[in-house]
Amino acid sequence: MLGVIFVILAGILWALDTLIRYPLLYSGVSAEIIVFTEHLILSIVFIPLLLKNHFKDFKNIGQINLSTFFYFFVIGVCGSAIGTLTFTKAFMLINPSLVILLQKLQPIVAISLASLVLGEKIKSNFILWAILALFGGFLISSPDIFPGLEKLDFSFALLSERALYGYFLTLIAVVSWGASTVFGKKLSGAGFSVVQIMGGRFIFGFVFMSLYLFSQYHAISLSMGANLYGKIILMVLISGLLGMYFYYKGLKLISARACALAEMFFPFSAVVINWIFLGAKLSMVQIVGAIILLISSLVIQLKKY
Repeated sequence: MLGVIFVILAGILWALDTLIRYPLLYSGVSAEIIVFTEHLILSIVFIPLLLKNHFKDFKNIGQINLSTFFYFFVIGVCGSAIGTLTFTKAFMLINPSLVILLQKLQPIVAISLASLVLGEKIKSNFILWAILALFGGFLISSPDIFPGLEKLDFSFALLSERALYGYFLTLIAVVSWGASTVFGKKLSGAGFSVVQIMGGRFIFGFVFMSLYLFSQYHAISLSMGANLYGKIILMVLISGLLGMYFYYKGLKLISARACALAEMFFPFSAVVINWIFLGAKLSMVQIVGAIILLISSLVIQLKKY
């Protein structure tokens, strides 16, 4: 149960992050620069920590091999960098409601991979409660999904090259994040500490973002004002350090499939935070969805389904 609470806390912190992140994006700062700067700062923080306290422990674990590097590649490059970039770009290409709807496939991807990669057994009782949890997650996001879907032009525009590219990017994000949960659990099971997993994630993500920006723009410009840097540092503290710390603490205590379902509290946390700070509407449907999601997640964990 404590693991589920940790993951929910992570979702709340990620939701707080959106109060800063989206205004930055709308002000004209590119997603690439934001993600790169975050990974740069986090790498600067974690490299000394790994060298001082944790890097020596790797020899004792005895897991530094090609498989381990692949696991870190998945959580760092795919989960931390590619997933964020492709999801953000998809919003610019297709109806955001479709992006949110397709993103609901993420727990299914994570649960399937947990069975294939980790050997987590999927019992019939788990499937029942997982379906209820997914339904709760859908209810939470329904106010963002249905209005947009009603305005969709159900013509060949939905199958245009631009639309298909948007679907493709969304699915890349879904698979990247789902795989990141599973391989994060793989690293945790191999004996790596939370600090080691976080450090590897951010450093791998930083290396990828550096190569990506150089390949796209042949240079990296970080000429931003002190105000912008202050906001990015605040995001790093909220979602990067605290958010990911609680997330991996929770992942150590629960199965990857249970973690994937608990992650769906993030959109509800975002709705509540927007309601508190921005006066956004919080509907009864979303509250009911959150209750269904919470009960389903707790039953799965308490009953060990």
